[in-house]
Amino acid sequence: MRAATALLSENLVRILRLRPRQGTAELATALGVSSQSVRRLLGDLPEGSVLAAGRTRRARYALRRPLRGTLTDIPVYQVDRSGSAAPLATLALAAPQGSLMSLAEAGWPVPAVSRDGWWDGLPYPVLAIRPQGYLGRQFARAEHRALGVAPDPEEWSDDDVVWVLSQRGADAPGNLIVGDSAYERWLEAKVRPPAPLHEREIPVAYAARAEDAVALAGGGSSAAGEFPKFTAAREQAGATTPHVLVKFSGAAGSAAERRWADLLACEHLALASSARLPGPGPARSRLLEHAGRTFIEVERFDRIGEHGRLPVCDLESLQGAFVGSRTTAWPDIAGRLQGMKLIEPDAAAAVDHLWWYGRLIANTDMHLGNLSFRVGEPLRLAPTYDMLPMMYAPLPGGEVPARDFAPALPLPAQRATWLAACAAAIEFWSAAAADTRISEPFRDTCRRNAESLDDIAGKV
Repeated sequence: MRAATALLSENLVRILRLRPRQGTAELATALGVSSQSVRRLLGDLPEGSVLAAGRTRRARYALRRPLRGTLTDIPVYQVDRSGSAAPLATLALAAPQGSLMSLAEAGWPVPAVSRDGWWDGLPYPVLAIRPQGYLGRQFARAEHRALGVAPDPEEWSDDDVVWVLSQRGADAPGNLIVGDSAYERWLEAKVRPPAPLHEREIPVAYAARAEDAVALAGGGSSAAGEFPKFTAAREQAGATTPHVLVKFSGAAGSAAERRWADLLACEHLALASSARLPGPGPARSRLLEHAGRTFIEVERFDRIGEHGRLPVCDLESLQGAFVGSRTTAWPDIAGRLQGMKLIEPDAAAAVDHLWWYGRLIANTDMHLGNLSFRVGEPLRLAPTYDMLPMMYAPLPGGEVPARDFAPALPLPAQRATWLAACAAAIEFWSAAAADTRISEPFRDTCRRNAESLDDIAGKV
């Protein structure tokens, strides 16, 4: 009898490894026993080795996947506006892949397939805070040996992402903290926070931080067309938070570095002109110049005050969780989310305006990570960021080629949106043409673009 039971247990484990998230009925059929016997077999497996979620007929089971040899739930905390943290959920990894994390009471929208907490990979709120982009690569270069992961975060597995977040994710985007070690780091930083930079300290401190970032990266502007950047905390009257993201140009004065400096100034001006459009408006920014570099300082809209945080999620994570299509056009995805009633009623129209505005200021880098939403029911559009004429960025080798600006034209149904976006774009190009922080050759380009758009707008 014991031998037969042991064999059934072995077969149960084998089936769950091959076909996780099975119900008792499916498992009973596969084993040739009753559902009651399956429940008894599941209860006899080692404590903590089985994950279960779903009520009654929706109950599903999977084996737990260890994280660096540990078979325990990983706590996920959320930090509120006042800077207090509280448990939000627990994350468990399922074998051979996928995870379990319930968001039913968390205030995050949940796709129907994950209503019981099961995810094919990692939950999208966790994916949204993974290290990525320039800062993610900088972090990976600095910490990969200590954490035992690849130096490129694009090569990380789901387990690597969770491990890194659980050890070092105290200051991830948004308001989530994964794991007790990361929580302890956050608490230590809250109890003993570094002093924000005073205004008089900022130029020298930013120049030093830029040198450190370039040294770690092994070069200046990213070959992938990204600005080098760093995070900082500074004091400024009227700011909603001391926490900022700072991008910077090179300091050697080459043609490519001059162009990157022009584009940083354009980003500041483009954000200001985008305030004409429907929606929450732009993230607050300002330009600084020191030691041959141009800096743009942008307030983080996922932070409030010194310790408060706000939940946010980028469009890339939302697309993967709710839409699943391959489109990268913001309006298409926003329209789908609007149809699901996941975003506020005016959000899709605001995204349409912003999309056209980006195209009319020659922004060729409107990827899905450059649009975000504040989390709630429904999701609300977050402030505008990373909006600039990237068509004019230097090539990876440093060449600055001439570019012809050919504004996209609207279909008849898009005319009103196009004209509103065009008015804001003309304002931007005109402001850039008049701004002496921008080089004279590029100001001439901006002047021609303003005139071209103005002429086209009169004929549309």
